[in-house]
Amino acid sequence: MKLAFIGLGVMGFPMAGHLQQAGHEVCVYNRHADKAATWVSRHGGTRAATPALAAKDAVMVMLCVGNDDDVRAVVYGAEGVLAGIKPGALLVDHTTTSALLAEELAVAASKAGARFIDAPVSGGQLGAENGALTVMIGGIAADVAAAAPVLAAYGKKVTRMGPIGAGQRCKMVNQICVIGAVQGIAEGLMIAKKAGLDIPTLIEVLAGGAAQSWQLQNRAQTMAEGKFDFGFAAQWMHKDLGICLDEAEQQGLNLPLTEQVHKVYETLLADGFGRCDSSVVIKALESRSRS
Repeated sequence: MKLAFIGLGVMGFPMAGHLQQAGHEVCVYNRHADKAATWVSRHGGTRAATPALAAKDAVMVMLCVGNDDDVRAVVYGAEGVLAGIKPGALLVDHTTTSALLAEELAVAASKAGARFIDAPVSGGQLGAENGALTVMIGGIAADVAAAAPVLAAYGKKVTRMGPIGAGQRCKMVNQICVIGAVQGIAEGLMIAKKAGLDIPTLIEVLAGGAAQSWQLQNRAQTMAEGKFDFGFAAQWMHKDLGICLDEAEQQGLNLPLTEQVHKVYETLLADGFGRCDSSVVIKALESRSRS
């Protein structure tokens, strides 16, 4: 298929690469053109000067950018995706955004004669590089079924969660569960380190019981060692939790843990830790223990 991929960050760059390697003809666009040029030199395919030009001949257009405003910036306007998308094409948004934006985009795509699904992903940079992401989708069943074989290039699990917006709401639940695990591991490590427990042995023991999780096995050791120069950035988790809290407010819900950890990330961002892996929450606990 002829595909377009908009946004070549730490997730989008390898995701678009998997599509090209799967035999599709991929045209990419990135805000910084040099990144697009690097992608083409590494994977082949083509690049376009605007999102509209990238989308022009594509049967599917994937987005993977930063936030709601970034999505609007590449979708709307004279140079946006919807200005170039052809009738019947499918717009797939992999960005983690608000569910309200997903519903807005579905309407806008329909007016342009196109289709839309919201399809945020989980699995982080490593999952994107290994083609092992979980893709959670909101949209019409037929559209999801049409997209699934293509998304399988980087999605080990591609699942329709319900109508438009359901993918984004599923991702909200995912992020809340992740930060609950990370915060719990951080607090547990504080006791473990203070007590002088051997961390590798601790992780091995806990991984055999009810505390087992991806976060425990992949982040506990690096958290204990103070290594955070990789993975899903704290600034993006802060953004995602803000989306969760906005959704909770709209639904009349109270999410105390999410609110607490969101404030922790806010402090960490102010202290210059925004680009660190989201497991950097342990820094806040260490700072409080010293004060």
